[in-house]
This record gives sequence, structure tokens and C-alpha cells, in this order.
Amino acid sequence: MEELQLSLNKVLADTFGMYYKAHAYHWNVIGANFAQYHEFFNKIYKELWDAVDNIAEHVKAIDGVPPNKLSDLKDMMSITEVNVISALDMINDLNITNNLVLVSLMRAYQLADDADELGLANFIQDRIDIHQKHGWMLKATLK
Repeated sequence: MEELQLSLNKVLADTFGMYYKAHAYHWNVIGANFAQYHEFFNKIYKELWDAVDNIAEHVKAIDGVPPNKLSDLKDMMSITEVNVISALDMINDLNITNNLVLVSLMRAYQLADDADELGLANFIQDRIDIHQKHGWMLKATLK
């Protein structure tokens, strides 16, 4: 169960990292399509913000302890910080980040399924579906 707890905390950290990037991109996007990108990032970061709390609650439900320091979250993240300026670079980076979150989710799903944590596995499946949708939306915006 400890491996599942650690894996789910990694999902939490990666989701928080993606949330923060999407929110920062929302704040900092500029250019001719500002309004469209500003709203696009807004929808993504709001969805991720809601997910962060739900993931932390699932960590608690399996007797885990969500990290309570930003440094702990950062240490668990697969996500790296980048300094991007153009809207398309932001979208490309968010797409790469989304793929990293999906990797974390897939690992946590496998562990939850192996542990017969069916409710958690279903929750993670739903998160995978949401991130797959984020992925196609981000890729479609890059074309």
C-alpha cells in the first residue's frame, strides 16, 4: 500500500505542477489571440485546481499523507520549470507536462488496480480520461 500512496502523491505533485503552469500561462499570455488563450488556460487551470483537492483526499482515504510543503511537492514532481514567452510555446510545454501527468496516472492506476482499490482505480481512470482530453485540445491548438 505504501507504493500506491507514494504513487498517488506523485500524481498529486504532478497535477499541482501542471495546475501552476496553466495558471501562470493564463496570467502571462500575450499576443493577437490573447483572449482566446487566456480563456483556454483558465479552463485548464480551474479543472486542475479542483482535481488537486480530490487527489489529496484520495491519498488520505488510503491512509497516506499528502505533502504539506511546496518543497516536498517539487521534489516529487516529474515536471520541470521552463521560462516560455510565446503562447504556442506555453501550449507546447503544457502538452509535454500533460503527458508527464498521464504517465504518473497510469502508474497509480496499475497500483490501485493491483491492490483491488476499485474506487480509487475508477477515480484515476476518470483523471486519465480528463488528461487525454486536455492532450487532444492542446495538440489541436498547436496545429
